[in-house]
Amino acid sequence: MIVTTTNAIEGKRIVEYKGIVFGEVVSGVNVLRDFTAGVRNFFGGRSAGYEEELQNAREEAIREMEERAAGRGANAVIGVDVDYEVLGTDNGMIMVTVSGTAVVVS
Repeated sequence: MIVTTTNAIEGKRIVEYKGIVFGEVVSGVNVLRDFTAGVRNFFGGRSAGYEEELQNAREEAIREMEERAAGRGANAVIGVDVDYEVLGTDNGMIMVTVSGTAVVVS
């Protein structure tokens, strides 16, 4: 499946629009990652644990969106947008949502 942030796919023609599709993932962040992120925040540097969790959540949300598009008979998703939110009373959850327009291209 072709997934793109653009509204067209070079060399392809959109022959049918199948509607807007979404993928959502809410992921908890564990205590060990919180601790190591806090240490990195204090001393500077990147938090590999958080980055990995964010990457996994994003990939899972895109995969879910692709499955929903395929379920509508689409072979591509255009105009994809990715959003991130922090949730929970202690900000211990990451939510990744992706959306786009499911289309059939030829």
